[in-house]
Amino acid sequence: MSPVRALLWRGPGAALEIEPILLPPPGPKEVRVHIRAAGVCHSDLSMVNGTLAPPYPLVLGHEAAGVVTAAGPEASVAVGAHVVLNWAPPCRRCWFCGNGQPWLCETAGAPTAARGATADGEPLHVTLGLGALAEEVVVGDHAVIPVPAELPFATAALLGCAVLTGVGAVHRTASVQPGESAVVIGLGGVGLSTVMAAHAAGADPLIAVDVSDAKRELAVSAGATHFLVSGDDLSAQVRGLTERRGADHSFECVGRSATIRAAWRATRRGGQVTVVGMGAKDDMVSLAALDIFHSARTLRSSVYGNSDPDRDVPALAHQVLDGSLDPAALITDRITLDESPEAFARMSRGEGARTVILFP
Repeated sequence: MSPVRALLWRGPGAALEIEPILLPPPGPKEVRVHIRAAGVCHSDLSMVNGTLAPPYPLVLGHEAAGVVTAAGPEASVAVGAHVVLNWAPPCRRCWFCGNGQPWLCETAGAPTAARGATADGEPLHVTLGLGALAEEVVVGDHAVIPVPAELPFATAALLGCAVLTGVGAVHRTASVQPGESAVVIGLGGVGLSTVMAAHAAGADPLIAVDVSDAKRELAVSAGATHFLVSGDDLSAQVRGLTERRGADHSFECVGRSATIRAAWRATRRGGQVTVVGMGAKDDMVSLAALDIFHSARTLRSSVYGNSDPDRDVPALAHQVLDGSLDPAALITDRITLDESPEAFARMSRGEGARTVILFP
């Protein structure tokens, strides 16, 4: 095993630390990837703030891009390829994959996987099978997606999670049509990607909502026609912008019962509520049975944007290169690996959009 530096969490009460870890060489159908850029995602924060209960010590990170530096026997991706990491690679064999729902693959998306060791030999776990907040990773070749070499690494990293999730929620889950109204609650990287995609789909009015007025400029830059600070009167404000009906589509990008209920109330009768944020298993959502019947709303989730990453990430990459998509606008901070613990602190305070860690 060879040592690399990574962002490590050793369990409840422990601080996030940069430590050396030991990675195995790539085995059959595996590749080693030198990470060049990695996003700090709210799902990573969920690993350490009590929303989830992963094993540890744990290497954080799952949204990244880099270059393949070594390939094991029978690997399908060549050394030198520029790749985006895929945290939910479909098996292509289970019932869900065979029925056109690879985002629900029976084998994909496990919260953690065992891989490598700490410098003192303790078995290590990696987030979503990747552990991408590290100088290098070793993953299965089906967990990397080749992209054009001219695609900037910082932009490419976002395609693997925030952008794919937000764009997929709008186009594949909700099928937003031109002229339909939409409200997006929660303006982190995923929420702003959702705003960007809804704008491209022709949503109007497009209402962006966050608890912080500091997100206003980011929301408008992403294409929102209106910005609201979330409060008890949110549904009334949304109805005031939608001819008293409520929005045709609401997207909840936080992952909390309170914001799911807010999205529900902000949606018109017969409208669609799409939950994009990942919440805690004990955070229960309560809706009145009569309200469910009378409102005729649809409530559903969007898992990884209901996308097929092997198909959709290359398509998004080409949109970036032809200028029709600009995920770089979501990046509010570019930092080094050593600065990554503070990025988690900023995210827990709701500051900024996407922080991207750049590696030499």
